[in-house]
Amino acid sequence: MNRVGLIGWPVTHSISPAMHNAAFAALGLDDWSYELLPIPPDIVRQGLRTLRDEGGFIGVNVTVPLKQAVMPYIKPDDRARAVGAVNTINFRDNTGTNTDVAGFLGDLEANGVTVPGRRVIVLGAGGAARAAVYGLARAGARVTVVNRTPEKARLMLADLALSAGIQGVEAKTLDEALEQDGVSLIVNCTSVGMWPHVDDSPWISGLPFPRGVTVYDMVYRPAMTRLMRQAEAAGGSVIGGLGMLVRQGAAAFEIWTGQPAPVEVMFEAARMEIRKG
Repeated sequence: MNRVGLIGWPVTHSISPAMHNAAFAALGLDDWSYELLPIPPDIVRQGLRTLRDEGGFIGVNVTVPLKQAVMPYIKPDDRARAVGAVNTINFRDNTGTNTDVAGFLGDLEANGVTVPGRRVIVLGAGGAARAAVYGLARAGARVTVVNRTPEKARLMLADLALSAGIQGVEAKTLDEALEQDGVSLIVNCTSVGMWPHVDDSPWISGLPFPRGVTVYDMVYRPAMTRLMRQAEAAGGSVIGGLGMLVRQGAAAFEIWTGQPAPVEVMFEAARMEIRKG
């Protein structure tokens, strides 16, 4: 049996098993399985060793809060080092990469959103925000980061400047960011608004929503978040985070199996799992 899975703490909410196991079935890979593997942050090294050496695992996805914690115990590739986070590990050679960047940019492209020259506000300063800022800046966007704790945003940008040479990205308050001319894309990289807290929004209460912007919300459950409804009410367009989840998962699938991922199968399995939940 070729075993892969998801490590993090917690992982019970994940729809990745449904998505990957449907892909294995579609390609006739009956000897593959994807499992949920909760690992507390204080035993990451031991957990990785056990999965690799005793559990017979081919590889794992990595979710919060372990995306940075795993890095000392594997060989991160250039992209993972640049972003400062790993979300996919291949135990065959003990390497780690970050497929969030490709998943995010690929989903923007699939939804007809061009990046070069676009002025973008990124909400958040965690691992997802690091991937978004890295991908957007490298693709030629003009990026501003807004975070509830400005110091955390400045630290993230200082790290990205050192690890990836990302320059020209500033941390500002939301009011300051909205004063810039031409903001046309807002990317929510926080978990605010995620089920079950569906009435929450990262948007500051009382602050007018800019008209006609595109909002990309990395939250995928619910499919329509309060932030997305606020954007639509202001005449904007919205994209949920399910596409990023599926596309980053498809990239991991191809690393482990060496076969093209059945992306549409993964999309449908993910949608069905969300409807069940």
